[in-house]
Order: sequence, then structure tokens, then C-alpha cells
Amino acid sequence: MPHIITRAKPTLAFIPPRYTPAVRWLSARIIPIWLRQQLRIVEVELVNGKALAQLYQDFETDKARFLLAFRHPTVDDPPCIAHALWNKLPQAAAEAQIPLSRPLHTHFVYERGIPLWAGRWTGWLFSRLGGTPIRRGTLDSQGLRSIRELFATGEFPVAIAPEGATNGHNELVSPIEPGIAQFGFWCMDALDKADRDEAVLIVPLGVQYHFVTEPWGALVERLAQLEADSGLSAPKQPTLQDGQPPTPEEDALLYQRLLRLGKHLLTQVETFYQTYYGYRLPSLDDAATPEATTQTNSEFAARLKRLLDTALTVAEESFGITAKGSLSDRCRRVEQAGWDRIYRDEVKASPLEQGLNNLVAEEADLRIWHMRLVESLVSVTGRYVAEARTIDRYADTTLLMWKIVNQICGRRAKRRYLGDRTVTITVGEPLPISQWREAYRENRRQAVADLTQKLQVAMEALIL
Repeated sequence: MPHIITRAKPTLAFIPPRYTPAVRWLSARIIPIWLRQQLRIVEVELVNGKALAQLYQDFETDKARFLLAFRHPTVDDPPCIAHALWNKLPQAAAEAQIPLSRPLHTHFVYERGIPLWAGRWTGWLFSRLGGTPIRRGTLDSQGLRSIRELFATGEFPVAIAPEGATNGHNELVSPIEPGIAQFGFWCMDALDKADRDEAVLIVPLGVQYHFVTEPWGALVERLAQLEADSGLSAPKQPTLQDGQPPTPEEDALLYQRLLRLGKHLLTQVETFYQTYYGYRLPSLDDAATPEATTQTNSEFAARLKRLLDTALTVAEESFGITAKGSLSDRCRRVEQAGWDRIYRDEVKASPLEQGLNNLVAEEADLRIWHMRLVESLVSVTGRYVAEARTIDRYADTTLLMWKIVNQICGRRAKRRYLGDRTVTITVGEPLPISQWREAYRENRRQAVADLTQKLQVAMEALIL
């Protein structure tokens, strides 16, 4: 069962980065084994490693400061990138005869909420690896100050996921957050004020997974389990074998099963919000008609958008928040409002006061559930598999529904991978911040927007 909060807790303290070389040394030796045994990652390939090694040499010789902006489709990305830096990049540097004296490592930015669900030990580990936390739903001045200082003066470059969160899609980049570009301009300003002439760069880093053997058989088994959990009978389908792509007829049936499951989940959750929260969803009556089976992907996406708005509205109204901005922005504000009720400043309280505080915290945790549902679905387009019916896209969508069904069922299911995988880490062309110096002086907001769009295009170009 997922951890349910029933008591108010002390306020979330900032976890300062405390880089410890011994922790990095030990982690570099453990991680290849951990990747194979826990994540079923059997190989990490670093593409264009020579260029990254050259950037590290420029960093060591005070010619450049840079930020690694990495794709973030899954929670597996950071350890894969760490393995690439710790164990693959030294090989690339040696082959290119690029001398490097410091350990190949990065400071990195992580969301402060990760230790809440992954365990307190992760906060200790991330701190000793030089990580710095950020709280996304509020103006985290301490977190922002730490990132700015590390970018301008840290012992290593900084790594951050510009998408802000995982999206579960191996071949889809979520909208890039503007904070990444702003960090670049802040670093440029800091160096200018210190009369330092290092170049400031943002380096896109692609992350993409591939199955060693296409797990068609495992995919069908997982889909059948989802159908059973959802109350659907599994239609008869010829047994698919791993490594053997389905025939066109088998693929058509598989796609219809996936589409039927998605529509069924959508209808069930629509019914939930209409029945118990009184929200009128225009598509609900239509969803029960035979014509619903002919709905286009755009209609599905429209229904999903209305549902996500409704789920967030339930949480926002309970916290007294006005809906504003993108779905991701709204999610962050809901999360922060919940945290403000759960993680309180430590004050002396009578048993009665503490009991009331506990009730507030428990209710806030329940309301955050609606936001978590939206967070899982925010990147769904309704077109992902239809555009390219590959094993990767089938797997992404099936595993996303697996996550959602387990969340609704109140289960914290361990991640179960469909098969052994490889991951390709691709180093993109650096974006020099100095090119936007004059534009930033004239119109800061527009310069941030332009650089953010440039980074968006660069990240999308790294999808193979």
C-alpha cells in the first residue's frame, strides 16, 4: 500500500549539497551492477562522448561553465546518466587523448519531494553526491540561490531536467521550463560581475531506451492483467512471442485492446468525478454509446483534457487556489498547498491542536491524490501509439496505464520492466548563452522565451 499521511510533520528543511568523494567513488562501482539487476539496463552507450570530454577539459581550465540539460522520460534516467559520466566518459576521453585531472561528475538538481516517497536515505545520498533540492510549487529562494552558486562557482558542472518531471514517453519531449534558460543568464551575469571570461553553455543531453529483444509476449501479458484489474474481459488473441513482431492483423487487435482499455479507464474516472464531486463532463453520456468506439484520437484527447482540468479543480477548490497557468504549473501549486498543510513549522501544540493539525494533514494528503492522477496523465496526447505503432510506444503507454491503475487501486507496485534494455545517452550541440547577451539586456522575458524554444528544438532533435 502507498504511504498514507495521517499526522502533521515538521517543515521540509533544505538539504544542502555536501559532496563527498568517497560516496561518488563507491557509487560509480556499484551502479553498473545496480542498473543490470534492478532496472534491467544491460548497456549504456554514450554518443559524442569526445565532445563532452572536451567540455570537461574546458571546465577544468576555466574556459567554460556548462549545464547539462537532460531528457527525463523515466526515473531511470539519472542513474543511467551517472553511469555514462562516471564509467563511459573516462573511456571516451582516453580514446580521444583528452587529459582530465578531476573526477567526471556533476552537481545536480532534484525535486525536494523525492526523499518523501523514495526514502530519507535518498536525501543523504543526493547531498553527498553534490545534489541540491528545489521546491517547484513556490518561490524557493534558498533552492534557487544554491543552483545559481553551483552553476557559477561549483566544483563540477550542473545537471538538470528541463522538462521538470518524467513524462513516461520515450519519444516525446514535454514543454521545456523557462527556468533553465534563466539559470544560464544568471550565470552569465555572475561571471560578468566577477570579471570572468568563461563561456556559459547549456548542453542538451538525449536519453532514449531500446529493448534488447522486443517484448511482445510480455506486453500482452501486462495488458491482460490491466484488463482484468479494470473489469474487462480479454479478447482472444494469438499468443505473441518476444522478438517476433505481430502480423498486421495481430497488431490491429493489440491496438484496439489498448484503445479500449484507455477509453474504459477514462470513462470510469469521468463517472467518478461526476458521481461523487458533481462535475458535469460533457463527454460522459456519449462515452456510453456505441458510437464511442469510433471516436478519433483528437476526441479522446479532448475528453482527457476536460478530465484533467476537473481533477485539478477538485484539489484547487479544496485548497482555495485559483486555477492559473499550464496543467504542470497548477499541479505544482496544488502540491505546495498540500505540503504547507502537512509539513508545518514546529510549534508547541496542545493534544487538541495537534489532533486538528493531523486532520488537516490527512485531508491535504488525500486531496493531493487528485493532482498525482493529473501528473501521471499530463503528457498523454491520444496520438502517441497511433503515430508509430512500435514496441517502444506500446510499452510506454501500457506502463503508464499500469502506473495509473495501481494508483487508483491504492497499490504501490514495484516497477516491473517488460524486458532487458539498453540506453543511449547523446550529447547535443552546446547552446552558448553569450549569443543572447544583447537580447537579454533589451528584453529579458523575450530572451528567456527564445532560448527556451531553442533548447526545446535541440532536445527534440536528439530523439533517434
